[in-house]
Amino acid sequence: MLDAPLRRLIDPPLGAAGRVLARAGLGADAVTLIGFATGMTALPLLAVGLHGPALAAILANRLLDGLDGAVARASGSTDRGGYLDIVCDFIFYAAVPLGFAFAEPAHALAAAFLIFSFVGTGSTFLAFAVIAAKRGLTTEARGRKAFVYLGGLTEGTETIAFFVLVCVRPDWFPLAAAVFGSLCLATAAGRTYTGWRTFSGRQS
Repeated sequence: MLDAPLRRLIDPPLGAAGRVLARAGLGADAVTLIGFATGMTALPLLAVGLHGPALAAILANRLLDGLDGAVARASGSTDRGGYLDIVCDFIFYAAVPLGFAFAEPAHALAAAFLIFSFVGTGSTFLAFAVIAAKRGLTTEARGRKAFVYLGGLTEGTETIAFFVLVCVRPDWFPLAAAVFGSLCLATAAGRTYTGWRTFSGRQS
């Protein structure tokens, strides 16, 4: 929900940093993989209760996730880069609640519900992108991307805010996961309806 307005604020500094990295010879795929490896350290850190370092890893991952796109725009976007970026993103998103489940088995049900809701948002997001690409639909509301990004109540910005909240207050994880997971399911339902309406009728 907040990704589009936030892009207008963060794109200029990210673009400048991306151009510097591109001139230095650092490729977008390398930035993606460094960000993914950094973000995945949050899983074991959360599992042993090191919430501060885990939050630092999460925020570093999100910063690098923004930078890889900026580097790609400066040096030339590729389909492989877009594919790698979204795959790493969704694996990382699932790793965070898994870390909370490892840390506290009593929170495993809440973590499972949250991952279930992430599957809903992720599958509706990617399914829409596939058919939109087939029909030649485009949008740059959330910046220039490798494929169409369909919005909703819970996008990247809201997910980061949720991760920050539960790292700062891990004791709130079960309730926060229930609320945020429900919002994710509402997002998935909205995307399903949008796809149903957008892709109705035969393709011309």
